[in-house]
Formats: sequence, C-alpha cells, structure tokens
Amino acid sequence: MVTVRGLSHTFEDKKRGTVRAVDDVSFEVAPGEIYGLLGPNGAGKSTALRLLATMLAPTGGSATVNGFDLVQQPQQVRRSIGFLAGETGLYARMTPRETLMFFGRLHETPEDALARRTDELITRFEMTDFADTRTDKLSTGMKQKTAIARTLVHDPPVLILDEPTSALDVPTARIIEQTVLEARRAGRCILYSTHVMEEAEYLCDRIGVIHQGKLRVSGTMSELRQATGKERLREIFLTLLGMEAA
Repeated sequence: MVTVRGLSHTFEDKKRGTVRAVDDVSFEVAPGEIYGLLGPNGAGKSTALRLLATMLAPTGGSATVNGFDLVQQPQQVRRSIGFLAGETGLYARMTPRETLMFFGRLHETPEDALARRTDELITRFEMTDFADTRTDKLSTGMKQKTAIARTLVHDPPVLILDEPTSALDVPTARIIEQTVLEARRAGRCILYSTHVMEEAEYLCDRIGVIHQGKLRVSGTMSELRQATGKERLREIFLTLLGMEAA
C-alpha cells in the first residue's frame, strides 16, 4: 500500500551547504502492517513522513501511497491518508467536535456518516467531557487526542503518525496504542514514528532505523536481532547509530 523507492530530499543551508535530509530511502508497507520509522532527532524520519504526506516535494526517487504517485497524484494521496504531524496544528477557537466536523467535511464525508463518526471518535478517545470546549482551553493530552481523532475522522486506508504518544500520560498513550492496533486489524497501512523503544517493539510488525538521512536497516525484530547481535530494541538502535548500549 506504500512503496518508497530511492526517496530523497535535499535543501541548501547557508552554514552547512547542501543537506541531504532524506537520502535514497526505500521500503514498503503492506495493508494490515505497522511499520515503525525510528531515528534520533534530525535523522530525517519526520522529513520522510512529510514527503509521504505531500507536505514536502521529493528531490529524487519515487513513492506511491494507496496506488497513487506522490508527485503526479498528490490530491489522491492526501485523500488516502490520515497524517499526524509532530505538532497538533489545531485551531485555537474551535472545539474538538467542531474540528472533527470541519476536517470531515474537507474530506467530503457525507453529513450523516460524519456525525456518527464524530460521536464514535469522541467516545473512543474519552473526549465527552471536553468535546465542546475551545481547544485553547485544553490540556496537552486533550489536544493530542483531538489531533489523532481528526486524523481518523475520514477513515483513511493509510495512517502516517509522527510521535502520536508524545507527552501523553500512560492511560492516554494506551488508548492511542489500542486505536493503532484496531486500525491494523481493520487492514489499515500504518507508518509509525516514536522515540519510545518499548512502544515500537510492542506495536510494530517491522522497523526501519534512519540516521543522517539514510535507512540503516529495516526488518522484523527477529531480523534486527540477527543483524546486530543485540536483543532489546534500545540496544539495536544504539548499535546502528554507532553508540555503545548500556
């Protein structure tokens, strides 16, 4: 459902010159699969996800999402995905309910189906108590729940989630994890970025580690263990970054 071939993104920086933020990255993600994209800050993982969400234009390579070409068919790609960026990007004066209805309409969801879907997501994410409160009055966790519900409101076949549990408490993070697993069981294709190694090991069917723009390794936990000789994902990750695991 997602196919990436030699995807690259370069830009010019006055101090650093030409920066290869994403450098010849290739991988595939199937329906009903969670693919974890891990890397340290500045590694290129968020840039790669933004490329697949058509927020940035690639400078090399190609990719298809749900059968649509990233460059030639960007509108069809956008209709096929639910994208959660590193920042929530919510409108301060809108309530969570208004946010879900607004974005559902942008995706041309029929009104009766949208109302049902909105109520369903509000219940699922335990948002009833604040569903009609302005977003600028909400806590970080409430805002993150709203942002993720917005990502799901049009029921897209592909989810691109950049650190969905960042800054969340354990009960709220658990709700997000359960939602992601439900999406996998429903046959959704999911790209998942996180800094929490235990979370990635629990959720992801396969994992890719990106560093300095390059995909260092990609595979199941069993394959990563075999490739590095390490057992825990934290140790595997640090080994691939050239650092000694504690």
